[in-house]
Amino acid sequence: MKKEKVEQQFKALFEDVKQQGSFNGVVLVAVGGEAVLCEAMGIAEYKSGGARDLTTDSMFELASVSKPITAVGIIRLQQLGQLHWDDLIANWIPELPYPGITIRHLLNHTSGLPDYMELFANVWDPTRYARNEDVLQMLIEHRPDPLFAPNDSWMYSNTGYIVLAILIERISGKRYGDFLDEQIFQPLGMTRTKVYNRRVDPGPVPDDYAWGYVYRIGHGGYVLPDEVPELNYVYYLDGLQGDGMVNSTVGDLLRLDRALYDDEFVRPMLRQLMFSPVTMNNGETFNYGMGWLIERDEQLGRFVHHTGGWPGYSTWFKRYIDRDMTLIMLQNGERDHAYTQQLVKSIEQIMAGEEYDVPRPLETKKVIPLDPKNVETLLGKYRFASETEGSLDVDVYMEQDKLYMKLDNGMRLSLLPLTSTRYYEEQTATELEFLDSEDGKGMRLIWYTEDEPEVAERVGC
Repeated sequence: MKKEKVEQQFKALFEDVKQQGSFNGVVLVAVGGEAVLCEAMGIAEYKSGGARDLTTDSMFELASVSKPITAVGIIRLQQLGQLHWDDLIANWIPELPYPGITIRHLLNHTSGLPDYMELFANVWDPTRYARNEDVLQMLIEHRPDPLFAPNDSWMYSNTGYIVLAILIERISGKRYGDFLDEQIFQPLGMTRTKVYNRRVDPGPVPDDYAWGYVYRIGHGGYVLPDEVPELNYVYYLDGLQGDGMVNSTVGDLLRLDRALYDDEFVRPMLRQLMFSPVTMNNGETFNYGMGWLIERDEQLGRFVHHTGGWPGYSTWFKRYIDRDMTLIMLQNGERDHAYTQQLVKSIEQIMAGEEYDVPRPLETKKVIPLDPKNVETLLGKYRFASETEGSLDVDVYMEQDKLYMKLDNGMRLSLLPLTSTRYYEEQTATELEFLDSEDGKGMRLIWYTEDEPEVAERVGC
């Protein structure tokens, strides 16, 4: 791969992306640790009388890209001889009412721990900030059923990584952020990386900070998620750490990428374990190691990666370990996940030496006024059925002249009318359609997700 040609292609691609005005963030691509693309575009902060632009050194909240970093913290404790993968977490957290879970189960999402976000949406006081110990206390007090027995199945678990952060603190005797700073950030020269809960932390905002914005048609464009009522969980969950809340830059994440090739930082045997699929009790495997998804591309070979999503932030960290290439993408104003996926595909086409496709520009949605009379016939409970993932119940209801859909995990999605039967949901950038059922005796809800449309039948009013 000729560096000059690759750089020219990236320059041409991002000229098109700039013209489209659909991307707000920073992208870095490196080959052998050397950047062949480092581009910042868009706004870091909207202020009265103007705006501050992003730079390539802007600091972003990483959302779930924090998980690989939490996993590295656990690996550092293992290398210090303070734990072993198959130790029971009950050794340090005996009060957790879910027996048989090991550190390995937490790292690779096979613990079966229930989802704390659903629990908090239903019973937590939304005027209070929650901390990690609150998650533990809520699990003790309410004891929601486990999803499955340890290592019987695989299910992505934010709760598991909260518990890992608690483990880091109990084993090391230090705060989670201080331990990561001592063991990872300082040794690697990651001077622009910190654990930061901006709503809880009354201290000064870091220099060149990328504030996370959500795009809302009703608000006229980008706004802070704090201004959107259905996103109130960004407030009361802001004090949590481990599954998110590491903040960093593309440059610092590249430093971490290089360290993961370093035998002194991570021993070769541990590195192999980090990037090996988990094997469950029935002998089946799942392509997730210790903090990383594991995949293979026909052109780029084996790669490990993690993504993150939280209101205001969308993050990607992909390490193509067969080719020693790296892609880091940090956004603080994503409007459409499908557009981001198209852009990642375009970048990977250039990395593979192929002809690349320019992402399609975003379509402007034309929202019409909501007609309460038409909406009344749509209200009620709907059930999405899946052979592999079970059922999902949602409630469609009106509140203050707005239409909402509430998921069974407590998440509330606002539905904006495009026609009398078709609606747009901004948080997921998807469309939904209400239609009469095939027998004409009921109502169906079709959700046009990124894959196949999902169909729900109305099961109650």
